[in-house]
Amino acid sequence: MQNELLWLIMLLANFLLIIGAYKLFGKGGLVMWIPISVIVANIQVIQTVELFGLVATLGNIVYASSFLVTDILSENYGKSDAKKAVWIGFFSLISMTLLMNLALYFLPLEGDEFASSTHESLSTIFKLMPRIAIASLAAYLVSQQHDIWAFHFWKKRFSSDRQLWLRNNLSTMVSQLLDSIVFTFIAFYGVFELSLLYEILITTYLLKWAVAAADTPFVYWAKHIHKNNRFVVK
Repeated sequence: MQNELLWLIMLLANFLLIIGAYKLFGKGGLVMWIPISVIVANIQVIQTVELFGLVATLGNIVYASSFLVTDILSENYGKSDAKKAVWIGFFSLISMTLLMNLALYFLPLEGDEFASSTHESLSTIFKLMPRIAIASLAAYLVSQQHDIWAFHFWKKRFSSDRQLWLRNNLSTMVSQLLDSIVFTFIAFYGVFELSLLYEILITTYLLKWAVAAADTPFVYWAKHIHKNNRFVVK
């Protein structure tokens, strides 16, 4: 149960960090979280773990939290600000991938075992990054653009504050499915056997679905902060 307990702790930590960033820095804090989430997720996703008896990749929580942020931006500030945050995340992931892969071409200090060990560790992580990044960028743009469109589609039909949970979940859960399909097949097709690939896809979506369902109280919390203008830095 260690992995499951850590997963729940990480879930809560992500949500509280988002609310903390929003309360401290307002809209800028939300925008800041987008590059954090996509970069951290693309490092964590390399590790496969067992969760609730199923094979899954790490990074699901922090990546799924980006949908919470774009929904808060859509709700409180509008479609334009949400789209801008998505493109900031896109740019940050490209930048990180380019800079870290350039860093791998540097030769570690000769005779320095620590430097050699560090270089090997970085290579293990970031040599996989171009394929992971391509998969993530494709999935990210498809799913996030859909999420923003869907959120405002449902907002026209369920516009009251009491129905915020409905437009949040209806938009996010379909977007998460698109994201899981695109990412899994680009990132891992040919890497894992097909049966394991499908298991990762299903598990990944179920975990993201759980994150989407769990983030509902935090959407309302963010709405409350916005309506009452309760920001530390103004």
